[in-house]
Amino acid sequence: MTKTKLTEELLRKEASGFSSREGSHAEPSLFGVTDGKAVGTYLEQKFRAYVAGRYKIEEGNSARGIDFPDINVDMKVTSEKQPQSSCPFKSAREKIFGLGYSLLVFVYDKKDDEKRRAATLKILHTIFIQAHATGDFTTTKRLREMVMDGGNEDDIVAYLTDRHLPVDEIEVQKIAREILKRPPSQGYLTISNALQWRLQYGRAIREAGTAHGVVRL
Repeated sequence: MTKTKLTEELLRKEASGFSSREGSHAEPSLFGVTDGKAVGTYLEQKFRAYVAGRYKIEEGNSARGIDFPDINVDMKVTSEKQPQSSCPFKSAREKIFGLGYSLLVFVYDKKDDEKRRAATLKILHTIFIQAHATGDFTTTKRLREMVMDGGNEDDIVAYLTDRHLPVDEIEVQKIAREILKRPPSQGYLTISNALQWRLQYGRAIREAGTAHGVVRL
């Protein structure tokens, strides 16, 4: 039987159904586990296997570092206690213009059942952040305001320099000129500067369903 090719729409639909069902599953291997990375890996692998069993998908591309490269979507799993995750750093531009791919984010709450010696993962939020909305909220908001208020290249260079973006002076000037020609879309992530980006999802969770490009599934 030929599998249907995976699309973004189908992925969203399957993510919604998966999230609804997962909360009723008791998982002994996660009982007592406090390592968020281990829990995240479990859920990511389970969902990916679920999708791969139903649809034709391209294998995860380690070079690009995203889970569903054929539809340009990466998957993130995070605890409701601290909804954040790391992300490979490629360029300071990502904080301004977005990561270059969409994010499917599962936010879970883990409970251990002492009697059954098993854990359950209740998916509290399943959100889909479109690629254009994956920039940093504060940075994109301020840059959009500056362009609208008639700011010039020097103003934007000064702002980006004050934000301590990991970028040299020549690149900052190039980015500033690009912003004036093509202001960034409003982003809804909080992205911390580091050797790896630290993505925080609190705002995206709160505004999912009302913000442009942030969908609640």
